[in-house]
Amino acid sequence: MSTDHPDRDVNAEDQPITEISKADEPETVKPEAVKSEEGDLAVAPVAKPRRLTMLIAIAAVILLSDILTKVWAVAAVKPGQPIEIIGDVVTFTMVRNPGAAFSMATSMTWILTLVAIGVVIGVIKIGRTLRSPWWALGLGLVLGGALGNLVDRFFRSPGIMRGHVVDFVSVGWWPVFNIADSAIVCGAILLVVLTLFGFEPNGERLRDHKADDKKLTESKAAAEGETK
Repeated sequence: MSTDHPDRDVNAEDQPITEISKADEPETVKPEAVKSEEGDLAVAPVAKPRRLTMLIAIAAVILLSDILTKVWAVAAVKPGQPIEIIGDVVTFTMVRNPGAAFSMATSMTWILTLVAIGVVIGVIKIGRTLRSPWWALGLGLVLGGALGNLVDRFFRSPGIMRGHVVDFVSVGWWPVFNIADSAIVCGAILLVVLTLFGFEPNGERLRDHKADDKKLTESKAAAEGETK
């Protein structure tokens, strides 16, 4: 009489226990090995996720905040009647600005509108391939601020593309500004810092490239020395 179980795998006893357990484990996705120009195998870098959605979300928050605060300021702050927040140092003061951020270039409304449109198009173009979250933050601030002031240029008096921007935040000696102005300046500063420290829009760092190139050069020199 046979003692074998009818469902038993007759080959199971020939396999190590570790191999049987590994067969049930899910496969781990590993980076793909590719050949370099010299013919050596190298591990292909894993692409970082694109950050366009993050950029658009940040810009949308800035744009909505700018529009809502300007609507409030127009309704609540009367021209020539500032609202004191911290004495006369921080106040809400209504100013209709035909110029750029912080009341600069007041006689160039048309040109400033075209420049802002160009900035929006440029940021969106860069954002399509953006992979750095810090660049997404900086560009999102610039995009949201540019769109916020563009809304005023198109929909406020005295007319389309000549509309005056609503500024209402006054801090000490600093020119009166709004949320859009602050976002543009903060975003621009962040982008300059990222550029100075070598952070690129694709999520990589210029310094890392230089270090990798140096290691590659040293390894090639060592390999050539061994072959001589």
